[in-house]
Amino acid sequence: MSNNVRPRKIILDLAVTLDGFIEGENGEIDWCVMDSEMGFTHFLNQIDTILYGRKSYDLWGQYTPKMEDTDDEKELWELVHSKEKYVFSRTQKRTDHTAIFINENISEEVNKLKNKPGKDIWLYGGADLITTFINLGLVDEFRLSVHPVVLGEGKPLFKDIKQRLNLKMVNTKTFSSGVVQIIYHANSDVNSNPDGDEGRSH
Repeated sequence: MSNNVRPRKIILDLAVTLDGFIEGENGEIDWCVMDSEMGFTHFLNQIDTILYGRKSYDLWGQYTPKMEDTDDEKELWELVHSKEKYVFSRTQKRTDHTAIFINENISEEVNKLKNKPGKDIWLYGGADLITTFINLGLVDEFRLSVHPVVLGEGKPLFKDIKQRLNLKMVNTKTFSSGVVQIIYHANSDVNSNPDGDEGRSH
């Protein structure tokens, strides 16, 4: 099959608690499990572009691993930083060697990006950008890693959603940590498997 026979997918891949939060009340993510069994490196090799909100980019877009971090973590961050990065901001208008800033016409700019040749695109977040993308119908795939923890309060994944979403579940994976990854497609015409990397539910 030749490359680029379909538009690139926008993939929302993130960790979420059992009660639907993506961060604790004070932004804490210490509950988030990250291990090699979850295949995050494989996911990063499926994408070549990352989309950030400005706050998320300021926090993580140029994150430098600490000396005490493991070699695996350092390699992971090196892979993340090798991707093309776009930052969505209403106020910040700079574009530099690390990222391209988008300030307006989100649907138009994202659809241009989806139709350029390349791998799929990771919608990193944060929460406001995720809400904007969902309400504009720009998320093609939801890859949610549900963690076995209930926070009780925090920043919810789904907030201010303007319309019902009908999703098609295409895969589930359960890990020894207790994390369950569920993959949904946002519409029925994105249900083929051109890359052969997603199994059926089990």
